[in-house]
Amino acid sequence: MRVVIADDTVLIREGISRVLSQAGFEVVAEVGDADELLAAVRELRPDVAVVDIRMPPGGADDGLVAARQIRAELPDVGILVLSQYVDEHYAMRLLEDGAEGVGYLLKDRVGEVDRFTDAVTRVAEGGSALDPEVVSHMVGSRSDEPLAALTPREREVLERMAEGMSNRAIAGQLDVSERAVEYHVTSIFGKLDLPATGNEHRRVLAVLAYLRG
Repeated sequence: MRVVIADDTVLIREGISRVLSQAGFEVVAEVGDADELLAAVRELRPDVAVVDIRMPPGGADDGLVAARQIRAELPDVGILVLSQYVDEHYAMRLLEDGAEGVGYLLKDRVGEVDRFTDAVTRVAEGGSALDPEVVSHMVGSRSDEPLAALTPREREVLERMAEGMSNRAIAGQLDVSERAVEYHVTSIFGKLDLPATGNEHRRVLAVLAYLRG
């Protein structure tokens, strides 16, 4: 898979590049600002762009703005945004146009090589990848009756659903059968009054729509 990396800190760019290259990805460009990111993606058409939120030229959320522009112009390019802090508002802005081929992770995840490379792969293939801390924060900020009705196991499954994980992946992580996960998912959809669907992207959007209230 071909990757463009955008971060204004050279050491972080090189670190991400090294991690991905060692995992078998082809890093086709490393850039330091949002304008260079747009130019590189337009020219090279990578499978995925790994983008820092805060970068030049404005030093604010220029990376996020560029990421949304890439999604609008080149929807086949996956976008994995990296953030220094937990900020669910950035995540929701990124997902406003859909959950397919989109990811939002904390920068600390780069050091968790398997989790990070899995997220890059998932996004490149059109899936979703949301940082568990962001999802946990969103779940924890809701205290209404439907969430209170979820069992502890259902809350674990809900958080992983919102991260973009499939039933099979959830089953593997929680060390339960896929049938058990399907049962929990059905129960969650019923308690939260969400549309039941096997489409991973739609169910991520449904869960997030509920969590953001």
